[in-house]
Amino acid sequence: MNYKPMLARRYEYADPTGWWMSEKLDGVRAVWTGTDFISRTGKVFPAPAELKESMPKGVTLDGELFGGRGKFQTSIGKIRRGIWDGITFKVFDVINEEPFEARQDALSALQLPAWCEVVKQVKCLSEAHLKQYEQSLVSMGAEGVMIRKPQSLYKHSRSNDLQKIKRLQSSEAEVIGYEQGEGKHANRVGALITKFAGQVFKLGTGLTNEERENPPAVGSIVTFSFFELTDGGKPRFASFIGVRDYE
Repeated sequence: MNYKPMLARRYEYADPTGWWMSEKLDGVRAVWTGTDFISRTGKVFPAPAELKESMPKGVTLDGELFGGRGKFQTSIGKIRRGIWDGITFKVFDVINEEPFEARQDALSALQLPAWCEVVKQVKCLSEAHLKQYEQSLVSMGAEGVMIRKPQSLYKHSRSNDLQKIKRLQSSEAEVIGYEQGEGKHANRVGALITKFAGQVFKLGTGLTNEERENPPAVGSIVTFSFFELTDGGKPRFASFIGVRDYE
């Protein structure tokens, strides 16, 4: 059995109508062989025995070990140590010789344990639908979108039948003030007020509780990610990454 996973190419801006869309996960790629979880290079992950026992036998599944959006570093640390609390196996394909839709039917028919979730596939209706779907996911902290060609076969290589869309960019901004938090963030910073390319905007998404209680100093430079710029030049879906103090 060939366990080498199918790898995506970057989106080529062709008409995506009829293709299948799903969230691009910020996790660790893994294939369930029927006995073990292995990496894309064939390394066996130290999965807890009880989790392996709960998995279906006689089927090969492609997916990602996922600890939550924006938690890749925490997730990979847990996976390497074999401490998989809070880790979900997000399954997006069955590896066999059937077309994609038949593979999805086979996947939906499986009895999966509670710690596994089937990744939802959404049929793309138009380029506008793809853009709206992508923006919705990115606004919730997702990395981007994966799209798959309908009726495509599983290929153990990089393929144009599977494409990834990740348009998040990153840049730096100066902290010029703070907005006080409300609700669960009362008595601490709700957002940083920052200046970027002459534009002032609030940066709250991505801040940890500790960073809200001890925010970057006024005048410091912070790195943030964003989807694109508005017509007015402000970043859309901006998310704090960290203080630029490594130079």
